[in-house]
Amino acid sequence: MFTKITEQTSLHDNLDRKPTGQLLLEMNEEDQKVALAVRQAIPQIEKLIEGIVPRMKRGGRIFYLGAGTSGRLGVLDASEIPPTFGMPPTYVIGLIAGGETALRNPVEGAEDNEEKSWRELLDHNITTLDTVIGIAASGTTPYVIGALRNARQFGCLTASISCNPDSPVAAEAEIPIEAVVGPEFVTGSTRLKSGTAQKMICNMITTVTMIRLGRVKGNKMVNMQLSNKKLVDRGTRMLVEELGLPYAQARQLLLLHGSVKKASDAWHSAHES
Repeated sequence: MFTKITEQTSLHDNLDRKPTGQLLLEMNEEDQKVALAVRQAIPQIEKLIEGIVPRMKRGGRIFYLGAGTSGRLGVLDASEIPPTFGMPPTYVIGLIAGGETALRNPVEGAEDNEEKSWRELLDHNITTLDTVIGIAASGTTPYVIGALRNARQFGCLTASISCNPDSPVAAEAEIPIEAVVGPEFVTGSTRLKSGTAQKMICNMITTVTMIRLGRVKGNKMVNMQLSNKKLVDRGTRMLVEELGLPYAQARQLLLLHGSVKKASDAWHSAHES
C-alpha cells in the first residue's frame, strides 16, 4: 500500500513556542538524515547515469520535469550546466508545470494536467536518445506521471526522483530513485528535506554525467564559462598549476582560447610539435 511519508506529522511539535536556537538545532537534526537517505539510492542513480552517458554521446539530452519546488530544482540544475561545464543549454533542459511564471509564482492547477508535459516534450522534438527524469517529492504529481508514461512508451530512458516509497511516479519510470527522508520538520513542507534530497540527486546525476563525458580534467572545471573576473582568475590559476606559466602569461593564454581545456590543448600542441 502506498503511504505518503512526506505528509506524515513532524517528529517535532510546538514549533511556535520554541526559541530560535532550538528550532535551528532541530532542523539540523532532521537535515542530517538526508545524505544517508540519498546514499541508499546510489545504485539506482548509478544505473541511470550509465544509461544516460552513451545516449548523450550520440546526441541525447536530459529533460527534468516537475511542479512547484521539484520543478524549480530541475530548472536550477539544468541552468547550471552551461556555466559549469561549458555545455550548450540544449543538452540539459528543465521543464516546470505552469512554465516560466511558475518559477516565481504558483500557477493554479498546472501540475494536474497529465498530457501537458508530453506536449511540451514534443515541442522540444523528443527522441529515443533522450532521458526524461520526473521529479516529484510526493510521487503523485499528474504532470510528471504523464510525462514518464508517454516518454517510456515512446522509447526514452525514464527515471523518477521521489521521497515516498512505491509511489505512482516510480511505477511509471524505468529507473525509480527514492530518497525516503521521513516526515518534514514542518509537516508536509517538502521544500525542506525532500527538496534537499532532490537537489543532491540532481547534482549527482549531472555532475557525474559531465565527468564521464570528459568535461572535467582531474578535479577541475576545465570547460567552465569565463563569465566573470572570479572565473577568469580560477581558470588562470588552473593553467599556472598545470603548465607552470607565470600568471600574466597564463591569463593571456586563457583569454585567447576561451577555456582552460582549449588553452591547455593549444599550449601542449604548440610545445610538442
